[in-house]
Amino acid sequence: MSEQNNFSQQGPKRPKMPQKPQGIEPGKNKNPKKKALIIFLVVTALFFGFRSVSSAFNRQTQISTSEFTHAIEQGAVKNFTYNPSTLAIEGMLSVQGPNGTPLEHKFNSTWVGFDSFNEFMEKHPNVNYKIDNNEGIQASDIITVLSAGITIFIAFMLFRSMKSMNPGMNKKQMKQSEHPKVKFDDVAGIDEAVEELQEIKDFLTKPEEYHKMGAKIPRGVLLVGPPGTGKTLLAKAIAGEAQVPFFSISGSEFLELYVGVGASRVRDLFKAANEASPAIIFIDEIDAIGRQRGTGLGGGHDEREQTLNQILVEMDGFSEQSTVILVAATNRPDVLDPALLRPGRFDRRITVGRPDVKGREKILEVHAANKKFDEEIDFATIAKLTPGFTGADLANLMNESALLAVRAKKSAISMVEIEEAMERSIAGPQLKNRVMTEAERTTIAYHESGHALIGHLLPHADPVHKITIVGRGQALGYTLSLPEEDRFLNSRKSLKDELVVFLGGRTAEEIFCEDITTGASNDLQRATRIAREIVTEFGMDDKLGARVFGEPQHEVFLGRDYGHTQDYSDATALAIDEAVSAIMNEAHDRARAILTEHSDRIELMAQVLLAKESVEGDELNALLEGTWSEEAFGPLPAPKDEAKNADEESDAPGEEPKAEDSQDKSNDLEVSLTDVASEEDTPEEDVEA
Repeated sequence: MSEQNNFSQQGPKRPKMPQKPQGIEPGKNKNPKKKALIIFLVVTALFFGFRSVSSAFNRQTQISTSEFTHAIEQGAVKNFTYNPSTLAIEGMLSVQGPNGTPLEHKFNSTWVGFDSFNEFMEKHPNVNYKIDNNEGIQASDIITVLSAGITIFIAFMLFRSMKSMNPGMNKKQMKQSEHPKVKFDDVAGIDEAVEELQEIKDFLTKPEEYHKMGAKIPRGVLLVGPPGTGKTLLAKAIAGEAQVPFFSISGSEFLELYVGVGASRVRDLFKAANEASPAIIFIDEIDAIGRQRGTGLGGGHDEREQTLNQILVEMDGFSEQSTVILVAATNRPDVLDPALLRPGRFDRRITVGRPDVKGREKILEVHAANKKFDEEIDFATIAKLTPGFTGADLANLMNESALLAVRAKKSAISMVEIEEAMERSIAGPQLKNRVMTEAERTTIAYHESGHALIGHLLPHADPVHKITIVGRGQALGYTLSLPEEDRFLNSRKSLKDELVVFLGGRTAEEIFCEDITTGASNDLQRATRIAREIVTEFGMDDKLGARVFGEPQHEVFLGRDYGHTQDYSDATALAIDEAVSAIMNEAHDRARAILTEHSDRIELMAQVLLAKESVEGDELNALLEGTWSEEAFGPLPAPKDEAKNADEESDAPGEEPKAEDSQDKSNDLEVSLTDVASEEDTPEEDVEA
C-alpha cells in the first residue's frame, strides 16, 4: 500500500450523502423568492387584464366639435349627453358600414362655447339630448385611481417578500441542535486530539477555575486533517461532554450573490451563540471563506473577503469572560489567511490524522457494536489489513460487510464479507460476467504474475496478499499488496523497489507474451511520477544532488497548486530527464533479470490463475516460493473457455476434437487492456493491473 505525503490527496473518494433539511416546518413556503415572484406575476396579470377589459368596454371615438356639428346636420347622431360644466359630449354615432349597413358606436367630443351650443341645438329640434349636471368622479378617474392602487399594492408585496428574505441567518441555517449525545468515548483512534480537546470541555463546564488562575481559554480551535478522520465528530463530542448548545454551519453557507449577506450571517450567528452561551460554534470547511485575501479574482472587495473580515472582527469581540468557543475544520490549512491563524483568534491547531493500527482496531470495535460477527473475527487482523483507512473508511467497511452478509442470507458477518468489502472499497465491485478472449486472459495472468513475483522477491516491497484476473471497477485484474506495518517515511531503496514492481507487469508481457499491451499504462504513469519525484523533489539522485527543482505556484484561489516554476536552466532540465530515464531503465532491467531467472514460477502462476482466476493465502505463498504442487492443492481445473469448447466439440458427431494452443490463438487477436483508474481513485493500496 503506497504512502502519500500530502494527506489532502489521500483516501478513497467517498460520495457525500445528502443531508436532510432541518428547521423547515411542513406546510410553509420553503422559497420566499419564488412566492414573491408568483404574487408579482399574478397581480400584474390582473392589472393589465382589468385595463384591457375596461378599455374594450369603454372604447369611444374622439371627434372634434366641427365633426360633431356636421354629424348632427347629417342626422347621424340620434341622441347624446351634454355636460355644461365640463363641455363634454358623449353619445351614439351612426355610420354606414362596408356593406351599406348602418353601424353605431360610441363617441365623445368637447363643445367650444356655451351660448353657441344652445343656439345650434335650437336649429335641430329632432335630435334628442340630455343635460348632465353631475360633477362626480368619471370612469377615467376610477381607472386612474385603481391603477395607482394596484401599483402601490405590488410595491408593498415586493417589499414584504424582500423583508422575509432576510440575508441574515435563518432558522434552518442557525438551527441549535439539542445537546449532542456524542461523547469522547465514541471518538476512537485519535487519542491525542481528544486529550487536547479535553481542556476545552473543562473550560465550558468549569470556567471559574480558569478565571481564578487568570488563564485564557483558546477562543478558536482549528481541526486540521484529511477528510473522514472525525473532525466534525470531535466538535460534537466537545458539546456532548460539556452539555452545551452546538451551532453548526458550513463555510459555503455564508456566501451568497449579494454583497453583505455573508457578513450579516456571521453577525447573526455569533449573536445567537453569545445569547446561548456557554456554546460551541462549529464551521466546517472554513477554507471556503477563510482563504488568503487579495488572491481572488474579485480583488479586495468581493463577498468572500467581506465575510472573512466580519469573522475576524467577531473573534476579536470575544470578551475575556466569554464562554463561546469557535471550532473550525479544514483539510487545506495552507490556503487560510494568516490573520485568521494568528494567536488570539485560532490559538490552537490540532492535527487529526489517519489512525494507526491500534486506532483502527478501536474504531472497528466502535462501529461493530451493533453488528453480529463470527467468533473467528479478529479486529486486530482487520486493522493490519487496512493501513491508511480513515474512520469514515472503516465505518463504510463495516457497513458494507453487513450489507454483503444480508445479501448472502447469513446470520453473522464472516471474514469473507469483510475482505470482499475491503476490495470493493479499494477497486470497486467484482465484474464476474465480463467476457474476454482467452488471449486477453492469458496476457492478464502473466501481467499480474510479474507484479506479484517481483513484489515477493524484493526485500523493500510490500507483501502480496492476493492475485486475481477477475476485473474490479476499471481494472481487468489486480495484485493486492499490503504493508506489514504503518510507514511514515519512504527510503530510496523502497522507492526504487516499488518502481521495479510497477514495471513487472509490462516486463512479463515482453518476455512471455508475443506483444505488449496498453494494460501497463497506469503502471508507467505512476512509475514515471515516482522517478521524477526522486530526482526533483526528494533530492535522491547522486548526480544532481540534494536539491529541489521547480517550486510550486501556490494559486490559492484555484484551490491547489496550479503548476511549477522552472527555476533551472535548459541544461539542467535535460539532466533531469536523463536522470529519470536512467532510473526507469534500471528498474526495467532489474525486473527483466528477476523474471528471466524465475520464468518457471511465472509459467506456473499463470497456469494456476487461468484455471482458478484468484489465488490467495497458503496457495499464493506456495506459488511465490515455487513449492506449489497438485498433491498439496489438488489438480488444476480446466480453464473455463477450454472446458466449454471441449463440451461443444464432444457433442458434435463425426468430428474429432481439435487442440488449439491459446498462445497461437492470440496471434490473430488484438489485445487491449485497461489498467486500474488513476492512483487518486485508489491511493490506499498498491492495486496494479
